[in-house]
Formats: sequence, structure tokens, C-alpha cells
Amino acid sequence: MTENEVKRLYSRTLIIIIISQIFGGMGLAAGVTVGALMAQEMLGADSYAGVPVALITLGSAVSAYLVGRLTHRYGRRAGLSTGFLAGSAGAVGIVLAGATNQLSLLLASLLIYGAGTSTNLQARYAGTDLAKPEQRAKAVSLSMVSTTLGAVAGPNLVRPMGDVAVSFGLPALTGPFLLSAAAFALAGLILFAFLRPDPYIAAKAIAAGQEAGRAQTSAGKPSAPFRNRGLVVGTTVMVLTQIVMVAIMTMTPVHMQHHGHGLGDVGLVIGIHVGAMYLPSLVTGVLVDRIGRYAMSCVAGITLLLAGGLAAAAPADSLPLLIAALALLGLGWNFGLISGTAQIVDATTPTTRAKTQGTIDVLIALTGASGGALSGMVVAGSSYAALSLIGGAMSLLLIPVVLWARRPRRERQE
Repeated sequence: MTENEVKRLYSRTLIIIIISQIFGGMGLAAGVTVGALMAQEMLGADSYAGVPVALITLGSAVSAYLVGRLTHRYGRRAGLSTGFLAGSAGAVGIVLAGATNQLSLLLASLLIYGAGTSTNLQARYAGTDLAKPEQRAKAVSLSMVSTTLGAVAGPNLVRPMGDVAVSFGLPALTGPFLLSAAAFALAGLILFAFLRPDPYIAAKAIAAGQEAGRAQTSAGKPSAPFRNRGLVVGTTVMVLTQIVMVAIMTMTPVHMQHHGHGLGDVGLVIGIHVGAMYLPSLVTGVLVDRIGRYAMSCVAGITLLLAGGLAAAAPADSLPLLIAALALLGLGWNFGLISGTAQIVDATTPTTRAKTQGTIDVLIALTGASGGALSGMVVAGSSYAALSLIGGAMSLLLIPVVLWARRPRRERQE
């Protein structure tokens, strides 16, 4: 492919990813907003309120692995469209479980629904396949910011979709999952129909064609040890930000409901939180490309610390402070995910990138599942404030990890 053809395919890929991510964002919002409330209602205990998020993230771990392998073999189009369609099927199963009050069906469907959430995240890599090194964080941010439109709208449609569900004789809490089923299906169909030529297959072909000249340009590329460190730091950043964000976010709706807030308030708080996870991406991508991956990883840790401290200190009846805390939580996650993703892309080559990305997303999902599962137990055994403080303190671990990664570079300069 000529340079102009690569540029055109890169631009076309971003447009298709942006459109699909708008629907993908709508699909993921239901599990975040009402999943814990459904579990609380069906299981009858607050200590199990984290189970839905844990199952969703566990399902996303399995699907991340499978989507990564599908992508490696058949390209982004096959992997992403399959993941989104599986997520749609899971959402349908959750609606049926709510309608028939079948707990086993609910648990199984939550696992399958997780495929949609992991695919929504894996789509961020598609924009980087043909991006130049100095464009990678921006490419990730373009994919993520488009999710904002759907992700913010989704939680704020909780009440209207609940009314729609009731009009069909279904429980109100199944309403958002009706929206998820349709949104994930549309995202998958858009990718299947229009993501061609496939950007990942094109990137591998370009890399193979440049193999002969790779030795001449290798001086400006990271060495193998630096690549390994990039993988370690990028993975650590995304894992820590995920576990802190999931733990605090999972228990916020339950905490609010216990203190008199209705579904409308919960939807508003989670909607702003999800917006903060994605909307700042355009600015974050530019910052990561300009001031560096490591610097923004440290900023992520500090922001999450502030979020945890504010969530712990906020009076339970103070909606503005809860909004501020959850907004900071989403922003810290955004900084961590984009800086970590850029480090992973920098440290991999097209021939192995999809498998590596899928494996790392498995780890991210599993730690998120642990955070979701343990969050309910921590709150039941102590308090929401204690959970928030623990999460904030954990985020500070990002700083020594970054300092460790930077040390060899300083030694080489000396």
C-alpha cells in the first residue's frame, strides 16, 4: 500500500470505529448502572451486590482472550463484531432472567454480556493499527471519546427504559438491558459490514513488507529490554486503574440507594462518571503523546487518590460531592487507560500485537472482577468510605512503578 492509501484507510477505520463505539457505549452502561441493583434485589443481600460486575468482568476476561485470538487470525472485523454480537445475546438473556426470576440464567447471561464490555475496550486498539507512533495515544482517544455519546446517554435512560420494560410486563430494572441488546447488536453489525479493508491485516502486511529495511531503522526503535519494561508498566497502569475504578464504582449505586437516592440520581452520577471515563479522551491523547506516557500514568494515580478521598469524605446525602468524586474516578481511569494502552502499542509489533493485547485485557478484566466481587464484601464488613480510601491508596502504587521503569533510561544517559 502507498502512504496515501494507508492514510485513507487509517481515516476510514477511525470513522467506522467512532460510529460503532457510540452504540457500544450505550450497551455497556446498563451493567454499570443497574447490575448491582438487580443482584441486590434477586439475591437479597448487599454483600452480593458486587457479583454482577464481577461476573461481567470475568466474562469480559474470557472474551478478551477469544477476541484477541480471533483478531490475530482473522483481523479486527471478525474479532470485534463477534464480541459485540455475543454481548447482545447476553443482554437478551439478562432480560429473560429478570422476567422469569431465574437466578442461574441471570448469572450465565452476565458472563456472556461481559463480551460486549471487553469488546468495547478492545476496539480502542483498532485505531492504532495504522497510526504513526506520535499518533497512537490520539488514535486511542478518538475511539474512546466516541463512546461518550452512548455511555452518558445510557445511564440517563435508566428511568425511561424502565418504563418501556414495565409497559411490556417486564421488571423495570431489565429496561436498560433492552437498550444494551439493541446497541451491542448495532455496533457489531456496523463493524462487520464496513470495517474493510481490515486495518490489522493491512498493518501486518505493511510490517512484513518493511522487514527487509527494518535493520536500517532499528536504531531509533526501543530495544527489547525497553519493550519489556513498556509491557510491564503499561499493564500495571491499566490493571491498577481498573481495579480501583471498578471497586468504587460498583458500590456507589448501592451506597446511594441506602441513603435515599432514587434511580434518577444514580443514573445521573453514573452517567457523569462514565462521561468522565471517555469524554476527556481527546485532550488526554494529546497530553500522552506530548508530555509522555509515564508522566500521565503518575497523573492517573494522583487523580484516583483524590477521587477515593473525596468519595470517602462526601456526606451520603450530598449529590454534588458524589458526582465530583465519581467524575474524578472516571478521569483517573481515563488517564491510566490511554497512557497504558499507548505503552502497550509502543512495546509490540503488528505480528504479535493482537494476541498480546488480548492477553493483557484478560488480566485487566480478571483484576476488575476481583475488585467488583470484593467491593461488596468490604462495604458489608466496614463501609463505603473504607473501600474508597483503600482504592485511593492503591492507586499511588503507580508512581514507584513508573520510577522503576525510568531508572535504566537515566543510567544510559549518564
